Amino acid sequence: MGAALVELVLERGFTALTVEDITERADVARATFYAHFRDKEDLFARVTDDLLAGLAERLAPAMADSAVGFTGKPVLEMLRHAREERDLYRIVLRGEGDGKPLQMFADACARVTAEEFRARAERNAVEPRIDPELLARVWVGEQLGVLRWWVEQETPSLPAEEVVRMLLDLAMRGRYWASGFEPSA
Repeated sequence: MGAALVELVLERGFTALTVEDITERADVARATFYAHFRDKEDLFARVTDDLLAGLAERLAPAMADSAVGFTGKPVLEMLRHAREERDLYRIVLRGEGDGKPLQMFADACARVTAEEFRARAERNAVEPRIDPELLARVWVGEQLGVLRWWVEQETPSLPAEEVVRMLLDLAMRGRYWASGFEPSA
């Protein structure tokens, strides 16, 4: 039923859908739908949970790869996962379903990211200069913006590896440098 939901949201938008539309497309009875889900919002939330679980599975090895981070591997895996699940990412990142799946996605990513930032600081005996929760929200916001831009393109204008390289430069050197300016001495 998740695939039917994604197809229909791309065709008509979430608000225009009914449970009947979903069950008809999925070729299941309404009773079957209601045996598993309360409503279409519940289905969308479950589909989003599954997306997050798949992403977490993909990211785990990439995140374990470095004590300090800044390898680009998690972002590369996220982009690859998004390309494989492109249509689902598109509807989540567009804010379909009154933005609730997008908020779920952003909150889950920020929670995991803040935990990772705290763990890295502890492992490396450093004191973060910015609150890890704020830093995580900023980082996730940037990643979601880039991710949406990237998945909305039929054929990405930049390969995933190039996007990651640029994001690493941004993370290491900052927006001032990325805009073409040189730091003053």
